[in-house]
Amino acid sequence: MRKLLAFVLVLTMVLTLAPAAAQEDLSGTKVTIFGAYTEPAEHDSFIAGLEILEAETGIDIEYQGASDFEVLITARIEGGDPPDIAGFPQPGLMKRFADAAVDLRDVFDMAYLQQQYNQSWIDMATMPDGKIIGVWNRAIVKSLVWYAPEYFDAAGYPIPETWDELIALSDQIVADGHTPWYAPMESGNATGWVGTDWIEDIMLRTTTLENYDNWTVPVALEDRLPFTSPEVKRAWELMGQVLLNEDYVYGGILTTLSDRFFDTGVALLNGDAYLAKQGSYMPGWLLEEYPDLTIGPEGDLNYFFFPPIDEEYGKPVLTGGDVYSMYNDRPEVRKVMEWLTTAQSLEPAIKAGTFMSAHQDVDLDWYDEANRGIAEILLNATSVRFDGSDLQPGAVGTGTFWSGVVDYINGEDLDAILEKIDASWPTE
Repeated sequence: MRKLLAFVLVLTMVLTLAPAAAQEDLSGTKVTIFGAYTEPAEHDSFIAGLEILEAETGIDIEYQGASDFEVLITARIEGGDPPDIAGFPQPGLMKRFADAAVDLRDVFDMAYLQQQYNQSWIDMATMPDGKIIGVWNRAIVKSLVWYAPEYFDAAGYPIPETWDELIALSDQIVADGHTPWYAPMESGNATGWVGTDWIEDIMLRTTTLENYDNWTVPVALEDRLPFTSPEVKRAWELMGQVLLNEDYVYGGILTTLSDRFFDTGVALLNGDAYLAKQGSYMPGWLLEEYPDLTIGPEGDLNYFFFPPIDEEYGKPVLTGGDVYSMYNDRPEVRKVMEWLTTAQSLEPAIKAGTFMSAHQDVDLDWYDEANRGIAEILLNATSVRFDGSDLQPGAVGTGTFWSGVVDYINGEDLDAILEKIDASWPTE
């Protein structure tokens, strides 16, 4: 009898947690998805995943991509003509339209979502009142440090597992007559964003998730963690421990602010520098100049996890990615949303080396050697948070935060910089 009861319990859990069968016939129905994919590789890989569901269910899924996504999605939702599903490259933009979105607690069992995602992904799509307005699909990993195995291994350098070990390694590279870091930031009007990634990653390693959230997307102005707070100031100072050290950085301040961020990996390949902090997308920048570039322990470039700083904050990962909100509640729309919560929706893109998955059910064998280790870093993260400058109001996140990094690298007073950024935060 106990075995029978156990079987019934397991069967009940499976039926509760799993989405409805993918083979359900929904022929003759249509679902529109509006998103920001316009570049062929991204667009085509995403469509390939949708085509699997179309073949299984008969749903006609129309994907509409636009480079001016933010302007158009705002017009559509505020004009009362939202798509069935919208794919947001920034959760902050998604939350602007929370009132119009379907509450996904009415669509998914919470236990199912917790099975599919690290809790942090769910938290980033949850409003203060508990309403869940998005599910995640593609992911980007930013918490990486790159190196060239040829030079790294020849010198016998270890992979650092803590911030203190990273600094000790940097000192050893200097002592050996080499330059540890390359950190080019030139990006036109966006120069400085590379430094904001450093600060965001450091924040996740030195303070609570609550503080990170109140720094980036506070529920109310009175909850905001200001840039002048000790927590934020410490993150800037730790970044400065590396990037303001002329012995540490290839070319010094001039190169940091004048070299294109697209060239980040070049100094590693040439042996001019040994370390570079950049996201999982960095190798793609180099393929035009280095079409035979290989990634991995025996490759031209490899990576390791940007190490923890304060032990109590675990191994957090700074991410980017796409989150999908639902605006029209019909069976076929629910089916597509269910599909987006599964790694299988990204299987063609993963195998093509185009996307990474935010899902817990991803098969690591789908990844090539270059991306499998990055996927493992994401799966093993103790917490996940989205790029902070992308979440903050535009005047800050793509304004004074970026320019503040440039000012800091140029040697201006940190307290004055932080006060200036705080002063730019909108009061409404």
